[in-house]
Amino acid sequence: MAAFAASSPAATAVLGGARLSSSSSAALRTPVLHLPPPPRRHFSTHPLPLSCDAARFSSLRVKASSSSEESSGSVQTDELLADLKEKWDSIENKSTVFLYGGGALLAVWLSAVVIGAVNSVPLLPKIMELVGLGYTGWFVYRYLLYKDSRKELATDIEALKKKIAGTGE
Repeated sequence: MAAFAASSPAATAVLGGARLSSSSSAALRTPVLHLPPPPRRHFSTHPLPLSCDAARFSSLRVKASSSSEESSGSVQTDELLADLKEKWDSIENKSTVFLYGGGALLAVWLSAVVIGAVNSVPLLPKIMELVGLGYTGWFVYRYLLYKDSRKELATDIEALKKKIAGTGE
């Protein structure tokens, strides 16, 4: 009842000590918020010399060019496209390229499906995270902690590079 009395205009007249008619309820206005004036900004009376501005903006000058001139970006793009076309034409068995590309896309899709399935099993992502942390700790201890083991890792990586590239023995 108190909430109703406080919201009605007649109760406001009784509670506020002034008599308001029901027609004057439209005349009630929301109070105006008085804000302090904005802070004054103090500008320096000494402008910067023009020579400093000219030196600073001299590197920002742009030369207008017509659309018929080729920019360096379009020249590089044309060279790249010409190089790719030349390499594509030099490939004899194009079906294997499509086969490898399709296989790569299939492998990415399949791995996304497997990861989604693993993430949906409760506790399995946390177990896999613990396995990853354990392997990381072992790898750091085995290969990165001591100088001799770092050299061993570097030689193993170089041997793998040579094996993949087909150079060496």
